[in-house]
Amino acid sequence: MSWMLPPTIPIFPLPNVVLFPNVFLPLHIFESRYRAMVRDALASDLIIGMTLLRPGYERDYEGRPPVYPIGCAGVITHSEALPDGRFNIILKGIEKFRMTGEDTSRPYRLAHVEAIPDGPRQDEREAIASHRHRLEVLVASATEHGRQEPKLPESVPDQDLVNALAQYFSFEPLERQALLECNGVLSRCLALIDLLEMRTMTLRGTKWIGGGVH
Repeated sequence: MSWMLPPTIPIFPLPNVVLFPNVFLPLHIFESRYRAMVRDALASDLIIGMTLLRPGYERDYEGRPPVYPIGCAGVITHSEALPDGRFNIILKGIEKFRMTGEDTSRPYRLAHVEAIPDGPRQDEREAIASHRHRLEVLVASATEHGRQEPKLPESVPDQDLVNALAQYFSFEPLERQALLECNGVLSRCLALIDLLEMRTMTLRGTKWIGGGVH
């Protein structure tokens, strides 16, 4: 199904979560304003935008603290309404966006947004495919279980693999935000390789120092 991003969408700002296109994100909704957001989304187009809170958000968390303007919209693919009014939902990322302003007419946050194309061209698809094995090796090397063979599903398309690694690998939130802001999936793939190479060097360096250097 093809989704067209509306000009105004509800946004759910969090301090440590970044959503990427075509990646799934489970969320537990418990604040009253965001319960209202989910109820309204379920009654309309199912779209919620995820944005990352800027550092220092704690001072105004109950209000409208600053967020990074680049986010990703998702569509609710599953929802479970709990007896006390909370929700468990699953979002699937559909499109990157840039916030251009906010609408304060609801208890939750509404943003005016413009879509940002993120999908690769055919030549970029070929370049991403050529980097897949390097990504798989680096993912194995950059984890505590580096000696295991990488077990990334072959059925996952290359661009979705890049986005899933960007979302779920153990990066810092600001590193994930930087990956989201990359100009397209190929640029994100190359930045991801750089981050994983740095992680691998750090792990190897730590082990080398720990082994005793005279």
